[in-house]
Amino acid sequence: MIESHRRIDRLVRRLELKAGSEDHIEREWLVTNGLGGYASGTVAGVASRRYHGLLVSALPNPLGRTMMLNHLIEHVTAPDGTRVRLGGWEHVGGRLDLPGASHLVEFRLEGGLPVWRFEIAGAVVERRIVMPHRQNTVCLIYHLVGGDAPVRLALQPSVHFRSHDAATDTKLQPGYRLTTVDGHYQIDAPEEFPPLRLAVHGGETEFTVGVARIDELRYRVEEARGYGHTGALWTPGRFVVTLAADADVALVASTEPREVMLALTPVEVLAAEHERRRRLLVAAVPEAQDDLAAELVLAADQFLITPVGRVTEVTRARARGDEVRTVIAGYHWFTDWGRDTMISLEGLALATGRHAEAGYILRAFAQYVRDGLIPNMFPEGEREGLYHTADATLWFFHAADRYVAATGDRWTLQLLLPTLKEIVAWHLRGTRFGIGIDPADGLLRQGEEGYQLTWMDAKVDDWVVTPRRGKAVELNALWYNALTLLSAWLYESRGEEATADTLAAHARRARESFNRRFWYEAGGHLYDVVDGPDGDDPACRPNQLFAVALPHPILDEPRWAAVVETARTRLLTPVGLRSLAPGHPDYKARYWGDLRTRDAAYHQGTVWGWLVGPWVDAWLRVHPEDRAGARTAVASLLERLDAFGVGTLAEVFDAEAPFAPRGCIAQAWSVAEALRCWVKTAPR
Repeated sequence: MIESHRRIDRLVRRLELKAGSEDHIEREWLVTNGLGGYASGTVAGVASRRYHGLLVSALPNPLGRTMMLNHLIEHVTAPDGTRVRLGGWEHVGGRLDLPGASHLVEFRLEGGLPVWRFEIAGAVVERRIVMPHRQNTVCLIYHLVGGDAPVRLALQPSVHFRSHDAATDTKLQPGYRLTTVDGHYQIDAPEEFPPLRLAVHGGETEFTVGVARIDELRYRVEEARGYGHTGALWTPGRFVVTLAADADVALVASTEPREVMLALTPVEVLAAEHERRRRLLVAAVPEAQDDLAAELVLAADQFLITPVGRVTEVTRARARGDEVRTVIAGYHWFTDWGRDTMISLEGLALATGRHAEAGYILRAFAQYVRDGLIPNMFPEGEREGLYHTADATLWFFHAADRYVAATGDRWTLQLLLPTLKEIVAWHLRGTRFGIGIDPADGLLRQGEEGYQLTWMDAKVDDWVVTPRRGKAVELNALWYNALTLLSAWLYESRGEEATADTLAAHARRARESFNRRFWYEAGGHLYDVVDGPDGDDPACRPNQLFAVALPHPILDEPRWAAVVETARTRLLTPVGLRSLAPGHPDYKARYWGDLRTRDAAYHQGTVWGWLVGPWVDAWLRVHPEDRAGARTAVASLLERLDAFGVGTLAEVFDAEAPFAPRGCIAQAWSVAEALRCWVKTAPR
């Protein structure tokens, strides 16, 4: 239920908490800091993933994102002496230790930030979590909202410094120590990690030393996914402070220098973050400023980041008077991916009015082009990208087109044109991984043994699940779209008419060949791949929609309706499109199990939320007056904003009812395409 007002703290999403249910262990919250760092956990306070922690700092390479504050053991002592521990653990053997569960009466997102309300013997305590923007700092703020007499808080930090990707059973390093500096505290580890600085605000604080090791913790999601799932934490002791009705108490944890960490009080941090979020809503297009769209604007903010690891690129950009921005593809484990960034740019940065950052992203990725390709992804803690992708670079053209249409920024377009021309030249003569034009028909082909080059990129060890080698349907739709865009831009540039003519001719030839080669008459839809190692692949997949959905559709208009109807009847679900139609021998109904089992299902039926975008575009191309019908598909997906990551959208869903959310709890292109299409289908 949303209460929509201009005040950001009145934009509220409340969860229904079911007494005696483990539902709030399965729902997760996420707070981010604009650097790729984050805090995250379950509503219940039980860590169920390796990624759950109160401070994951985005640190310079080679560390990358690092778990610095795993857990906080919190006790509240009410005026009558009742003592309750908030949150809890799950122990090896499956024993849940959740003493505070019966006292948790409300969980809500307030302006996108999590708030818990506990009732303990007449005292009502609220806890908020906020991260100051572009700082590796977290503030946990406690407020007494009911009951006149003060309560006592005991706060016990627990740590295991490690990469956020490291398994929970990674050995807990010996040699942690707690030191004090000018009345403040820090935890040091013997390895390469920075110190974790701690401070308590809002009352006279006592610290009781109680060094201990907490063993045999279980992380249930890691176990279900087939990974190491037990672990241990180290704690130095606890802070004890009085919480009165007229004053907040906060614990601040940070890897920033102390002067940065203490520059604002926690209450000032919360007020500043609320103001920043209010400005995000004001900057968004009018259709995105209220209700569900406003929530998506705040969710979109989680993915737009300033990368801290690529210092050289940032320095060069700033020397040119520019900045570097990128997109985290999904939380918790994805870094920035070229494909996801380009597909998401319109929803994350243009529908939200963040035009300057969209320009930063495009100009930054232009600097990364190698042999006509933009990076597929940047590995955690590394500066150099990996380039094994055939479609990300073609999405770059689409993102540039959407950017120019939204902003009118012809200067950036002129800046990008030499790079875009170079990209096309590489594709015409052939580049890495077998990516290049077949001179026999002008269609784009790709494929190299052992590589997964399209967005259907699952791979386990040496097994490429969906290699799709040959001429993939969406790659040729994107290639035609790119050629058409670039030739139009070059016609507008003085002295480029001959090059524009050449590219237009390539586009015409690709379109003629596509319409001759890709129509699968027996199925009434498009082949997924032609000229593959085993011939033409008639599998019914959503990739064919791009032949209709892109701004310059490669498919001849008489066949648009058939493709869209096939997608509607065989692929469309309430949460997106299946990646493979039921009935195919490789179809999998459920995305669950260990890595090999999951990857076998990843693109073999599993539903992808982001595909609601091409579905809406294709539907409106065939049914331009049926905006309400297109909007229904998005509205159905948005009903899942409470289902997994609260206030955001999952990466994937099972292919059959009840369409359980899976994968990342928050995925950039799921949020971006839902927001873009919600705006696109808004009532006029």
